[in-house]
Amino acid sequence: MSPTRLEMRAGESADLVLREASVLDPVAGIDAKHDLVVRDGRVAELAAPGEADAAGLEEVEAGTLHAFPAFFDPHVHLRTPGQEHKEDIETGSRSAAAGGYCGVLAMANTDPTVSTPADIEALLAEARAAASVRVGFLATVTRAMAGGELTEMASLRDAGAAGFSDDGLPIRSALILRRALQYQRLCGGTIALHEEDPDLSGAGVMHEGPVSAALGLDGIPSISESTMIARDAAIAGYEDGRIHVQHLSAAESVEAVRAAKAAGVQVTCEASPHHLCLGDEDVRSLDPRRHKMNPPLRAETDRQALIAGLIDGTIDCVATDHAPHAPEEKEVPFEQAAMGVTGLETAFAALHTDLVLPGTIELALLVERLAGGAEPFGVSRPSLAPGSEANIALCDLGAKWKVGEDGYESRSDNSWCAGKELTGRVQMTLAGGQIAYRLRSFSMGVAA
Repeated sequence: MSPTRLEMRAGESADLVLREASVLDPVAGIDAKHDLVVRDGRVAELAAPGEADAAGLEEVEAGTLHAFPAFFDPHVHLRTPGQEHKEDIETGSRSAAAGGYCGVLAMANTDPTVSTPADIEALLAEARAAASVRVGFLATVTRAMAGGELTEMASLRDAGAAGFSDDGLPIRSALILRRALQYQRLCGGTIALHEEDPDLSGAGVMHEGPVSAALGLDGIPSISESTMIARDAAIAGYEDGRIHVQHLSAAESVEAVRAAKAAGVQVTCEASPHHLCLGDEDVRSLDPRRHKMNPPLRAETDRQALIAGLIDGTIDCVATDHAPHAPEEKEVPFEQAAMGVTGLETAFAALHTDLVLPGTIELALLVERLAGGAEPFGVSRPSLAPGSEANIALCDLGAKWKVGEDGYESRSDNSWCAGKELTGRVQMTLAGGQIAYRLRSFSMGVAA
């Protein structure tokens, strides 16, 4: 079976020492002050604070900063090919680097869709030329996401596809999903599923509940998601297939995944920062730029269930579902606006502000879940253990900043937390052994 391929722009390997950084890698069992030494793009040493030999190395004073394994997002939209006015590989990967990410996987619902080996090869070549962090690409499960004929999954894997997804649309036919899982046994590659029953969702534009009734908006019931998860998990279990459930939003969905895992199904899942931090009460603002997405923001009980699932391991990782849109797609009445928000640049800071600082979750858990999206797709988890490739997010946990005040690295500005003051900010990112990002004020030696 072919391995997942990730590509990025070639550059100079990093040689530096992060002096007296608080180094936290919960998976590797590292939680202490160290001089973190990077030579030739790899973690060479975790020395005692202040004692590393810095000969020939850039010295970065990091005594007030934290070094984490850089994050990995298995669910982003880079809009290439066909919608580069919203985002492209260069701007999207730059946005990822600014958020502390060392790698992302891009979805296939582009224009045209990513459905052939030639599509995958062209995108990987573009990532080699333009990407600031490692980028992989999923291919569609069905040709043109039409839901009928399967793509040539084996050929797509041979070309380097990271997995398969018709994200943006569910696989309506149980028979088609069954055949895809049978094909998967031959070629490998996780199938990532957008779980939604279109008949139940109907023309809904937000969560179905008291808020939608008060606003007079058509609602999307939570069972539209959870019933499809239960169906698809049952099929995956029957076929001994491997599935990844995208952007959980509902309490019933967490229960469906928890039950499937208990039954031995090979299922992983993700939750997005906006579903962990916001609820349908926020939709009362009728601001589609920040609050309209699919699945929708749901009730507070759903949000609490997602947090509980993140803590107990039912939810394997955080994924942003970074979905850039042009202004004209969002600056319309709520019912007409496009679904989706951006999130790469703010994921860590927002979750640190809303969940870690109040004591809802531990910092170590957040760090672990932000890097956890690599493993379901056969990618090695970023690590700070000596000998590892240097993939590092250097963060100032006390930095306060207002989202969007200095603009965005992304081409689009439909951030779900636009205008919000956050605490905690990425100062520098190393990805693939290279320095992928430095916050401008940090580069100039000024506190963020």
